[in-house]
Amino acid sequence: MARKTPPPHDVADLALAPDGAERIEWAAEQMPVLAQIRRRFVSERPLDGITVAACLHVTAETANLLLALADAGATPALCSANPLSVQDDVAAALVHSHGITVRGWRGEPLSSYAEHVHATLESGPQVTVDDGADLLITAHEIGGELVDGLIGGTEETTTGLVRLRRLEQEGGLRCPVLAVNEARTERALNDRHGTGQSALDGIVRAGNVLLAGHTLVVLGYGWAGQGVAERARGAGANVVICEIDPMRALEARMAGYEVMPALEAAARGDIFVTVTGSRRVLRGEHFERMKDRALLANAGHFDVEIDLEELAERATGGIRPVRPLVDQYVLADGRRLNLIAHGRVVNLAAGEGHPAALMDVSFALQALCVEALARSGGKLGAVVHPVPDTIDREVGRLKLAALGVAIDDPTAEQESYRESWT
Repeated sequence: MARKTPPPHDVADLALAPDGAERIEWAAEQMPVLAQIRRRFVSERPLDGITVAACLHVTAETANLLLALADAGATPALCSANPLSVQDDVAAALVHSHGITVRGWRGEPLSSYAEHVHATLESGPQVTVDDGADLLITAHEIGGELVDGLIGGTEETTTGLVRLRRLEQEGGLRCPVLAVNEARTERALNDRHGTGQSALDGIVRAGNVLLAGHTLVVLGYGWAGQGVAERARGAGANVVICEIDPMRALEARMAGYEVMPALEAAARGDIFVTVTGSRRVLRGEHFERMKDRALLANAGHFDVEIDLEELAERATGGIRPVRPLVDQYVLADGRRLNLIAHGRVVNLAAGEGHPAALMDVSFALQALCVEALARSGGKLGAVVHPVPDTIDREVGRLKLAALGVAIDDPTAEQESYRESWT
């Protein structure tokens, strides 16, 4: 149902709303855990009077989270966490059909992206929901009444948690943060199975490439990197792992992968996927060794893992689009390096992101963490906190039930044995 007067917004085209509504409904059908939480929210209204500012990828799955928060009584406002991940029809539907403030459109310049982050904070939120920490970091930079009014925030990514923990270490964090990205259900499902599938989906869609028989280099063997490696190997690729952490590297070797320094892998790879959360993981010295027509993709949150500036400087033969989401950089010696989606997060910039069935878990965690912050009564310290185990287990339980899976309960004897020190 359209609202007579739409809320403040800055989206591509409100006429896209009908298509967005269908996309949101399709995702909702695959998100049974969030649906159960949403039904409870409708009756309990635990977020009455709370303003929630979210900086997330504007997708149909995110829309269902925003609708759940609205059903809980919150006033949500959304801006995009990535200019290339916005589903414009979904943004239009949230504004036109649900009266939710949305700012962002696919392909927006960084200047308007920054403006949208600031404008979203003008709502004076009590809770922030971040994918990369841009909202909460910006709130701290602004300071004053804005940051004083924060009950807390949640963070969806490893990159965002690195930033917030650094802020905490420097004594600057002024509100509690729940580390949703580090919840057990999040890492086991979203990072490993979500990124593993959706990153390769984006690469295959954008490049129309065959994985079987090719060498795919994964830089970073965390939870997400493990998922990418597993699925690439399952598709027939020869997978090489590059790591800086000796324990992660050992895990990869014991899992049967080749492990080597990135400089050595640069000469071997046909496809490169960065999943590190760090800067300049692939840079000039690597570009020098790469094969003609090597394909470069980033599955990390920010577009800093591949040194785009140096890649452009070395492309003395020019840069040209060769497919809708692939740019070819022609180096001085004639070799061509193909970059997917301008080095932005490939699963969303070149695909549709994680399947709704996986985002069901992530956004169930987010919804329950926002509720926990609202109910905390200011008792949580201004540090980065783990997601409460009760929330993690409840989401796991609900997801199993939705899948029709039953598990055993421990007996009283087993509980006693587990808790005893003797």
